[in-house]
Amino acid sequence: MEIKGKIALVLGGARGIGKAVGFALAEAGARVVLTHWDWPEEAARMQRELAALGNDHLAVRVDLREPEQVRELMGRIKERYGALHILVNNIERGGMPVVHGSYDLDHNREQWDLELATTLKAKWLAFHHGLPLLRADGEGAVVNISSVAGLVGRAGPAALLFSDGYAAANRAVSSLTETWAREAAPTVRVNELMLGLVETRHGEGTRGWEALSHEERQALIDHTPLRRLGRVEDVVRAVLFLIREADFMTGAVVRLDGGYVLGGEKVVEMPQGLLRDEK
Repeated sequence: MEIKGKIALVLGGARGIGKAVGFALAEAGARVVLTHWDWPEEAARMQRELAALGNDHLAVRVDLREPEQVRELMGRIKERYGALHILVNNIERGGMPVVHGSYDLDHNREQWDLELATTLKAKWLAFHHGLPLLRADGEGAVVNISSVAGLVGRAGPAALLFSDGYAAANRAVSSLTETWAREAAPTVRVNELMLGLVETRHGEGTRGWEALSHEERQALIDHTPLRRLGRVEDVVRAVLFLIREADFMTGAVVRLDGGYVLGGEKVVEMPQGLLRDEK
């Protein structure tokens, strides 16, 4: 897909990965729509920077858990641009056990529902109401952003970062990716980018990372074969690949986790064995 001249909707665009992806698409020549909901200071900064780019970009405050607001968003895109070619489904809410504690606590009464509504349902609403627009121009690309929490769950060193609801929601995203790839074919490609620990998502600079001890942080790094956290630019490059280069890929899950799912176990040298050549 040639990005220049396309219309791109990036969810969760106030900060971090969503903002970086949106601005990269704008730099590549797309007109971008970035959504935001909370993080008011970051959202205000994003809007100023987006306006400075010119070229008819748009920032929209919208609660993506609400069907009517998502329908209105798509209607606004259709009215303003007449098309939608790219959807980056970068929306989630993960309650880290190290920050939130147990679901049994009073302050977590709504946490489970919030994690599923934001991480899973909001993605479905965006795709469901955006698909007619994505199909209309004959060429579309969807990238679902998910987490390796869907594979590893609340286990191992990441047990302090991945809650049960968040992990379950991310496991379900892969099911949606496959269903949507069938539903949207042949003109719209749907792929998934499954992230490991990234600096702005379960990594440095997040409240959860700061709550971990040095030993707990090191255990996460040691569990990652590449021995580092992901960077925002790693994610941006992967998203651009799925949009721009992967013309024969749909329904695929690309894991960008530094090998976290593999774990930090070493491959030992081949032993001599018990058998010897007999003469």
